[in-house]
Order: sequence, then C-alpha cells, then structure tokens
Amino acid sequence: MRVPIRVDYGVRALVDLALHGNESGPVRSVDIAKRTTIPKAYLAHVLHSLRMAGFVNSTRGPSGGHMLDMKASEIKLSDVMYCLDGKENLVKCFEDVGFCSHVPLCAQREVWRNVESIVFTLLDSISIDDLAKKTHAMHLATEITAKLR
Repeated sequence: MRVPIRVDYGVRALVDLALHGNESGPVRSVDIAKRTTIPKAYLAHVLHSLRMAGFVNSTRGPSGGHMLDMKASEIKLSDVMYCLDGKENLVKCFEDVGFCSHVPLCAQREVWRNVESIVFTLLDSISIDDLAKKTHAMHLATEITAKLR
C-alpha cells in the first residue's frame, strides 16, 4: 500500500499550519513550502482542496495566508486521506463485484478488506494535533542534541 503524494503533502501542510498558524496569524504559502519542501504550485492545489473541505481558511493580501479552520485535534488522518485521495477502495472488487470473475471464490478479498479496515481505523485514531506535537518534540530533541555537541 502506498500513500499518495497529495495526501503526504496535505498532511505536511496541515501539520505546518498547526505548528505555525492561528496564534501568530495566517501563514504564507511560501513559508509553508519552504519548511515542508512542497513545490509551491502543488501546495496551492493541495491547500485549495483542504480549504474546500473546510480544514483550512485562506485570506488574500499582504497580511494574508492560511490558517486551520478547525481544531488540529479534530482533523483525523482518515479525513485528509478521503479529502485528497477520494474514497476508493484498496481493491476494485469491493465496490464492483463484476470487476473480477474470482469474487465468489476469492479468499484474498476478505484479507484485503481487513487490511483496509485496519488502516483506516488507525488513520482515524491519529489527528493533525498528534503529529504536530510529535513533530515539535522531535525538533526540540534535535536542537538539544545539536547544542550538546
């Protein structure tokens, strides 16, 4: 199973907004792109999708930028996955039993359904806030280690 780059970038952008936005005001796209190494043009598309889904609020102008439009603790990774990758099933035969002639006698199908269920249960248990806190802790640990050298 692979995580689409669009989802990876979306999560990175949301974590960046959780770390740098809201209290200090809107965050500029150029700053998000620089910190997260997301190409600016791609970031614009991802932020647009996140805004349309209600995760991000954007304002234009010299003091504009982007902010989370809901609490980081309320944004689950499963929501980001659905927003940026759609609700496509892991295996095509889940939604279209006519897709494969082996469906009635396929032992794999149940395994893949369980895998998908477990993955989305895990994604549903992790919030952007969880990742932001972990990211912050990792940055602090890196800074402390660098000072000790």
